[in-house]
Amino acid sequence: MNSINKTARMAGFLYLLMTPLSILGIIYIPTLIVSGDPVATVNHIMAHELLFRLSMVSALLVQIVQIIVALLLYKILKPVNKDRAVLMVIFILVAVPIAMLNEVNNFAALLLAGGAGSLPGFSADQIQALVPMFLEFHKYGINIASIFWGLWLFPMGYLVFKSGYLPKFLGVLLIVIGLGYLIDFVTFSLFPNFHFMVGTFTGFLEILLPLWLLIKGVNVERWEKRALGSA
Repeated sequence: MNSINKTARMAGFLYLLMTPLSILGIIYIPTLIVSGDPVATVNHIMAHELLFRLSMVSALLVQIVQIIVALLLYKILKPVNKDRAVLMVIFILVAVPIAMLNEVNNFAALLLAGGAGSLPGFSADQIQALVPMFLEFHKYGINIASIFWGLWLFPMGYLVFKSGYLPKFLGVLLIVIGLGYLIDFVTFSLFPNFHFMVGTFTGFLEILLPLWLLIKGVNVERWEKRALGSA
């Protein structure tokens, strides 16, 4: 009976760990971009090269951790509805390779900024001008991955809401957060100059679930009842 709470606390800890990793891996690099000034952007990258590299490693680590979190949550939520728990995992497994391959854009920007990515027939100024373009490609890649970051929260929110061994309000919040990701995808894709991001506000609410799992865990008696009923 205690093993499920060990699983819940491990899931909560790793889920929380994704927050600082995401901040470094996804939010840090865009702060180096100087709009309309490729030279200044390149100078910023080279002045903070180690942090730039750390942010790429961090972004890749987030995806590995996210797979583990999804599998732990599957074990916790499977007794509610196995099919929806499988769907939750599938959505995140689709997002992971998109986000990992997207880091190629940042690697390309770093190579070009450092001069290692010299291109025949291109001047130094032209190569520097490509750096912000690859960083912009990375932003679009994140936007595509956010489709599935939003979608996986819908079955998860449903399972939490229906579980009986986790608070219903957490399930509702997860669905709201998922909607935030999808709204951001639509607005970014259709109105790229519209800078208000719903996910900036709703995304921080996502830490409530891992905090609950880490501190409170699940109601073991109700989880066991569900697990026996679904066996």
